[in-house]
Amino acid sequence: MPPKPKGYGKPKNIKQTVLRILSYIKGYRLLMLFAVVCIIFSAAASIAGTYFLKPLINNYILPFIGQQNPDLSEFITALSVMGLIYLLGAAASYTSSRIMLVISTGALFKIRTELFNKMQALPIGFFDTHTHGELMSRFTSDTDTLRDLLSSSLTQFISSFITVTGVFTMMIILSPMLTMLVMVMVAVMIFAVGTIGGKSGMYFRQQQQAIGAMNGYIEEMMEGQKVVKVFCYEDRAKDQFDQLNGNLCQAATRAHTFANILMPTMGNLSYINYALTAMFGSMMAIAGRLDLGTVAAFLQYTRSFSHPITQISQQFNALLNALAGAERIFNLMDELPEADPGNVTLDREKNMWQVPQTDGGTKLVPLQGKIAFSHVFFHYKPDKPVLRNVSLTAHPGQKIALVGSTGAGKTSITNLINRFFDIADGSITYDGINIQDIRKADLRGTLSMVLQDTHLFTGTVMENIRYGRLDATDEEVMAAAKLSNAHSFIQHLPDGYQTVLTSDGTNLSQGQRQLLAIARAAVANPTVLILDEATSSIDTRTELLIERGMDQLMQGRTVFIIAHRLSTVRNADQILVLEHGQIIEQGNHESLLAQKGKYYQLYNGMFELD
Repeated sequence: MPPKPKGYGKPKNIKQTVLRILSYIKGYRLLMLFAVVCIIFSAAASIAGTYFLKPLINNYILPFIGQQNPDLSEFITALSVMGLIYLLGAAASYTSSRIMLVISTGALFKIRTELFNKMQALPIGFFDTHTHGELMSRFTSDTDTLRDLLSSSLTQFISSFITVTGVFTMMIILSPMLTMLVMVMVAVMIFAVGTIGGKSGMYFRQQQQAIGAMNGYIEEMMEGQKVVKVFCYEDRAKDQFDQLNGNLCQAATRAHTFANILMPTMGNLSYINYALTAMFGSMMAIAGRLDLGTVAAFLQYTRSFSHPITQISQQFNALLNALAGAERIFNLMDELPEADPGNVTLDREKNMWQVPQTDGGTKLVPLQGKIAFSHVFFHYKPDKPVLRNVSLTAHPGQKIALVGSTGAGKTSITNLINRFFDIADGSITYDGINIQDIRKADLRGTLSMVLQDTHLFTGTVMENIRYGRLDATDEEVMAAAKLSNAHSFIQHLPDGYQTVLTSDGTNLSQGQRQLLAIARAAVANPTVLILDEATSSIDTRTELLIERGMDQLMQGRTVFIIAHRLSTVRNADQILVLEHGQIIEQGNHESLLAQKGKYYQLYNGMFELD
């Protein structure tokens, strides 16, 4: 069963989150101020328009009763003024909505940009401990709730608050006695909103969790359809989907049940309030304590008083949900970026390391590709060591093969060369320079990797190969493709090098995707090349063709090869046999066979690499 997505609920620090959201709209202060003025004007226009009922009835309509040919000129003028007020209020409301839309899209543009840039700066270890779906929700559902908050919820909340405040003030001015009656009914309505709205909000959060779980499960099943069918998992998949779909159905039914009864309940309570107010207002008018215009205006205020209260309650839930989403976005932004204390840089034109000296000068060290591990200890978790006392030296131009069972530490060695992780003890040097002193961008700019799991980006074949070096010319890209023996199949694609790849290159075979990955590494022209099961998905014939091309690519370069297929490492200069994070044997193919140790047993099939 896929885990439920985290993060639905209330924010932990409302004040800090609000202040941080406001920091993204600092550049829109004047627009924001103008929008607030428009909101206030719109609410005030609605309140003032309603008050116009009192003079219209008292000064014009009532005096007209019994007159044969009344003069309507002043009455028409008053109606025109009233209509103009409502028209200006509508224009102000439209203007505020447009302004808030501009502000919200601009703020979200900044937030998404900063969020994406921060993700590029996070260490590899962060992505190993967070699921892709969890991170994607920051860009989708969390930003969507924040957009709704800035573009509509905030505007409606301010407008409703001003309307309630203004209407309440006018009601007190018109009739304190009737206002007390209305407030009793408002207390009942607030209780109903709190009870029903609280239930609705709880179930809507459960619905969001159920949607996330179901969508994640559907995506997982779609990606793994081959596995599902091969292992006849269809019935079990249906059962699990039925359970997830049932959870969603149950949560959605409850959420919408309470949501759908909220407005009718509030409507009926408002009608009861209106009826009671009309009854007592009429009695006071008959008794001569109120005039008819006041009663009419008060009744109109009564109708416009309950709706903003309902809106405030609903927007309050939306506000909390949006602040919770914003808080999750900001938590990701506050993650510590990948540390890079290195001060050694690379002069790419001269291929020289620039090593700062204590006297302020700079020492130039030739870029050769010598990698040396000295008594290296490493762990992902403190209580589970991965590498223990590993020492090795890879001279420029040497091919180093790493063999051993799964979990022996082969990939960890290459991860340390790239500085995806830092060691716990010992040292790793690159051309005699501690790699922790080399700036990561310069270090990785001299390396290239071909992984077992090939990832291709949406774009043309040419662009995917050029990903290895963005300034590579078309001729250099084609040369790299020929070197990896990818040129032949590329020419047979519908548009050759301009064929667009989508969905991680699913329109290519696994072997073709691997060839493109090798071509991408070749165009980078690296000093150090890392091949992590680079030929695992390629047939033997293609593998032989690749090895011929790779021999040219490997010349003058330091190469690390991780392979389970021992036939691919026979011509390596050094073969390191790892077991439980330690190098137990080291030498070339012939010397290791002569030792008749673990490598001998593996090569002759006495043991299998798993």
